[in-house]
Amino acid sequence: MTPLKKITVLLAEDHAVVRQGLRTLLETESHCEVVGQAQTGREAVDMAAALRPDVILMDIAMPELNGLAATRQILAHNPRARVLILSAYSDDEYVERTTAVGAVGFLEKQTSAEILIEAIREVAKGKIFYSPAIAKRLADGKKRSRNRDGLPTQNAARLTLRETEVLQLVAEGLGNKQVAALLGISIKTVEKHRQHLMDKLNIHETAGLTRYAMTHGIIESGVQVTLI
Repeated sequence: MTPLKKITVLLAEDHAVVRQGLRTLLETESHCEVVGQAQTGREAVDMAAALRPDVILMDIAMPELNGLAATRQILAHNPRARVLILSAYSDDEYVERTTAVGAVGFLEKQTSAEILIEAIREVAKGKIFYSPAIAKRLADGKKRSRNRDGLPTQNAARLTLRETEVLQLVAEGLGNKQVAALLGISIKTVEKHRQHLMDKLNIHETAGLTRYAMTHGIIESGVQVTLI
């Protein structure tokens, strides 16, 4: 009998304890193989391209590049990639945005091990999977129109994914020159995005942008930032 092919999994999670726990859990499953572990969104993009895993288990609040932007970049390089979101943030806006950028499922971090394993199996087969609580919300909720960046149209602050990337790096304490180098854009372009952010959010200082990023889960409250 030919042995079943293992499902290869890339873990993208910045917390070492969570990442190690997920690896230990998945290694107990004979049909799963963890082929890589990324600590930042940028690492996830690079490792997804190099390893071509069957499933990428992605957190949203990742340093350097959040899970939404990382998912978008992964799928730009490999449209067949299967990204499954595992996040502590699970409100409707997050679920809608992850779906809009191409993720094929969304699990809350309090999800049981059994559901996590089931989700990995299902998305590896080409299906979509949401944790039960999210699936119920989606079934019960009314459909809302979204703009091309995945935000509900009723949301007053419609940030593009590039603006979200800039916001995250600014909130993490990086200067315009560092942001430009990381994103591969000019300093003037960073300044323009930064001004657009302040105009859209009606925020006029870096500390305010940082507070906004923390409140909306773009960065985690425990991240080390420099307020300037």
